[in-house]
Amino acid sequence: MANFRPALIVVDLQEDFCPPNGSLAVTNGRDIAPLVNKLLASPFVIRIATKDWHPHDHVSFAANHQGKVPFEDLITIVNPYNEAETYESRLWPVHCVQGSPGAELIPELLTSQIDMVLEKGADPRIEVYSPFYDPFKSPRVYDSGIVKILREKQVTDVYVVGLAADYCVKNAAVDAAKEGFKTYLVEECTRAVDPSAWSECKKEIEISGAKVVSMDGPEVSRLMTAQ
Repeated sequence: MANFRPALIVVDLQEDFCPPNGSLAVTNGRDIAPLVNKLLASPFVIRIATKDWHPHDHVSFAANHQGKVPFEDLITIVNPYNEAETYESRLWPVHCVQGSPGAELIPELLTSQIDMVLEKGADPRIEVYSPFYDPFKSPRVYDSGIVKILREKQVTDVYVVGLAADYCVKNAAVDAAKEGFKTYLVEECTRAVDPSAWSECKKEIEISGAKVVSMDGPEVSRLMTAQ
């Protein structure tokens, strides 16, 4: 299948996003590891894992804003190079602090099958859900370089898994589709912070051009049979 060059992006499968001890644990988040590992064994052109990698003073931590409550409160984030450009972002518990145990990829993940790890969220001034780039456009503050990497590998199709479905995984899929890749979010290989809103979130993902697919579907079966 010379015209099929798939890549896998494993988003933020880190201790702080997983039970039982993660500070921002996603319900049943650790349970996706076996299926993610099954995908990792498929013949991808490249397998990339991403990590939230926050400094202590990160803007997304409610603890850094007096009187603010994680999960409930929002904050306006301003482009540090263009104050006219802003966006609203949810505040979270302190999580995935650089060098902390919570920032580590979970040991169940077969990291020996990962080709590279990309760290995001290191700039304390901005929130970055997507492993591609931040939401700002003029100018963009953060760009991971992942698009360049995928294009150099002549990737045609991008498969997205990891945590959490309704935030970083969603944004990874949306941005991959935006960049012109055939994009698939494998539903059994992710979990949402808010499962009750996942149905609506899936609609937004599909509108972007990405597809939410199943491990049993033809998009994943094609992987298993690719040579």
